[in-house]
Amino acid sequence: MPLDFLTLMAVMAANLFMISAALPLIMGRGVSRAARHVQASMLLQAVAWAAIIASSSLWDQALSSLSIACNAAAQWMLYRALADWLGPRPLPRVLLALVIAAPLGYALGFDHYAWRVGWANGLMAAILCIVARATMAPRAPADLRWRSLLLGCLLTSAAFTLARGVLGAFTDQYPSFRTPHPVNLAAAVATNVSLVLGTVALLVAWRAEAEQKLHTLAMTDGLTGLLNQRSFTLRGGSLLAHAARHQLPMTALMLDVDHFKQINDTRGHGAGDRALQLFARLLGDTCRSGDLIGRLGGEEFGVLLLHNSTPAGLAFDRRLRRRLHATSVAELGFALDYSAGLATLQPGESDLAALMARADRALYEAKTAGRGRLAAAD
Repeated sequence: MPLDFLTLMAVMAANLFMISAALPLIMGRGVSRAARHVQASMLLQAVAWAAIIASSSLWDQALSSLSIACNAAAQWMLYRALADWLGPRPLPRVLLALVIAAPLGYALGFDHYAWRVGWANGLMAAILCIVARATMAPRAPADLRWRSLLLGCLLTSAAFTLARGVLGAFTDQYPSFRTPHPVNLAAAVATNVSLVLGTVALLVAWRAEAEQKLHTLAMTDGLTGLLNQRSFTLRGGSLLAHAARHQLPMTALMLDVDHFKQINDTRGHGAGDRALQLFARLLGDTCRSGDLIGRLGGEEFGVLLLHNSTPAGLAFDRRLRRRLHATSVAELGFALDYSAGLATLQPGESDLAALMARADRALYEAKTAGRGRLAAAD
């Protein structure tokens, strides 16, 4: 069955417009920046293909240049989505320069067919290769399967784009974009297939991002960003088991913001929330890598210091108090203090609940003794 190039391109444009309309409905409101970049990329590609089809009958230079610009911008949007999902990607400045240069050089050299075809397709192939490279070596955890699928789609598109550029720049076998050359027809088919597979890959990436956000919400405290009680208990139990197995020292602290109810009653719940957020931030600044912090409920926080005994726990308390006293008045407009209880892991102890209970009893002693101090368990 003979293939008609313009029909294939029309199908491509129609599919892109339908995907552009469907993605916001599927993803819903309040999506991530990466998801918005994907939506923008699809819409720009749809406009690009519609413009190149329309250029066959009117405003050839303007619509053809618009098509190149939209196609290049679509790849920039995809690159930014990958950066949001995978961490900083290589060659951003080079890519941006190519995205700007591709339509600019095409428009300026429009009267020279070989130049404009070779320039635009050569630069677009380079753009696609940079975006393909961006699927590799993630700095954040990401499934290899969707990245490999997207990599294959982008490299396939880059290969056919470069082939069209070579045909147009160095031979007379490709006198127009609509020429039914075997390479052009194969490129049209491959582009349609890549659209379907690439969309699948991006939807899988978006779903993985959504699942990670749900997992994070389930494991963290929404106000402070610290671990919630459930995740603190789970991870703390693993840390304690590791410390007990290898006979490593561990110190637990229970901390309670002093007079928190009074802060809420006299200054409002907004001030109370800011106080908790400041306290949580300073806790994070004071801890080392490998230590565990969690908000256990209300104004109560828990800390596990691995490889540390009582002196290190006392030093931690002193550092935290200095930071809190130096910061609270400036940031909150009032002084903030806390009481703390400390307990160290005993030989043969293997229960996190028992360790935290001893720290909690020491906390009660600190509060009974007048607050604003630390008490150590016997």
